[in-house]
Amino acid sequence: MLFVQQEITPYLKESQMGLIGRHLPQGIQEKGKEIRTFMPRFGSINERRNQLHEVIRLSGMNLVINDTDHPLIIKVASIQAARMQIYFIDNEDFFQRKYTLADKTGKYAADNDERAIFFTRGVIETVKKLGWAPDIVHCNGWFTSLMPLYIKVALKENPMFSDTKVVYSVYNDGFPGSLDPALAKKLTAKEIKAEHLSGYQEPTFVNISKAAIDYSDGVIFGSETIDPEVEKYARESNKPLLGYQSMDTYMDAFNDFYDEVLVNESVVSE
Repeated sequence: MLFVQQEITPYLKESQMGLIGRHLPQGIQEKGKEIRTFMPRFGSINERRNQLHEVIRLSGMNLVINDTDHPLIIKVASIQAARMQIYFIDNEDFFQRKYTLADKTGKYAADNDERAIFFTRGVIETVKKLGWAPDIVHCNGWFTSLMPLYIKVALKENPMFSDTKVVYSVYNDGFPGSLDPALAKKLTAKEIKAEHLSGYQEPTFVNISKAAIDYSDGVIFGSETIDPEVEKYARESNKPLLGYQSMDTYMDAFNDFYDEVLVNESVVSE
């Protein structure tokens, strides 16, 4: 199982999403499943305290986004108590600033769309280098919301990912306004055509959440309260859906849900 996380405790300030990012992979690993976990190397993460170090054999590739080259740097840290490694996607242009998605005034970064693209593609390229084919990719938080599109469209014919199922967790982590209106153009690629990108033409939180649901095999409500339009869309999507789970019940519920998604036929909108 591949966990793609927007936040993981203790690397960022504690949150419900971060706690799930910390404990869910450990619990699934303890149930006998092989796991990998990725998150962005946001600039607010203290590398020395958390003992991050670069993995030279995985770093060194350039990813082109909007006609600009961006070097991909992979770092890793270990959570010793869990016997678990966390992989971090890093890049000087996107992740050296001392905040996550918004600065101290609450203003969201104008390039959050390109940061999300870089993170998504960085995870994919690293997994390819590891030579490891995940049976399920579980994406947590809107910053991971482009992963379902890439898995189900760009990598549809790639034997490493052709049978991969995608689960998307929706949280109460919306942002104001819209990402860069040019997002759809930046996502266009050999495999990703205009017909795949209708949900990204006006990339509001609601619209990119809906698009993530379209390209996922299952949906989880990660917060007790989520955007009502996104909730309605998920419930009407004909996808396996798991409602909000308390911190006391989510581990077994998530594990059972993964098993359900694995045996279901894909119902992915294209």
